[in-house]
Amino acid sequence: MKTRDRILACALALFNGKGEPNVSTLEIANELGISPGNLYYHFHGKEPLILELFERFEEALMPLLDPPVNLRLEAEDYWLFLHLIVERMAEYRFLFQDMSNLVGRLPRLARGMRRLINALKHTLAALLASLKDQGLVESDTQALGQLVEQITLALLFSLDYQRVLGREGDVGVVVYQVMLLVAPHLQPAARAAAEHLAQGYLRGDKCPP
Repeated sequence: MKTRDRILACALALFNGKGEPNVSTLEIANELGISPGNLYYHFHGKEPLILELFERFEEALMPLLDPPVNLRLEAEDYWLFLHLIVERMAEYRFLFQDMSNLVGRLPRLARGMRRLINALKHTLAALLASLKDQGLVESDTQALGQLVEQITLALLFSLDYQRVLGREGDVGVVVYQVMLLVAPHLQPAARAAAEHLAQGYLRGDKCPP
């Protein structure tokens, strides 16, 4: 692995584990066993490190935010799709720890985060519209608009909420929470199936292939 990639991987692990404000470039260099000057050659401080990690996160997540909504998917495929989104977010969870402070310090990151959140909300709205077209959702458009906001908040902050409570962020718990937000808007049979499947995610039964 190239030194630049090693630096990014190490920074990501430390940021996720300790929180970005609690990690210095000196600590990253020491963890890698390289000189601070070597790290500075590749990244002139923490800001470029954070921005490049965000770019990598965005590259990993954006393909999931352009789903084939015109295809008729099985109900479980929607939840698996959601699981994959949460997994990507968990891999870069430091971005969502004290997010308001982080984007307040880095205007470029703030612009990127807003772009990504808008794309996420657009995708969620399209997926719910697809479920409604299939006759699986019974709520009206206004209620679904509010549901998109609720799901977005759960996705952005649920992992950090678990951290505040002293728990390790669990992807399955986030998917479970979102499924229970969606379930009341589903037709009875689809609601029962979603609630049953949600319990599987909570137990850790459901994992992406």
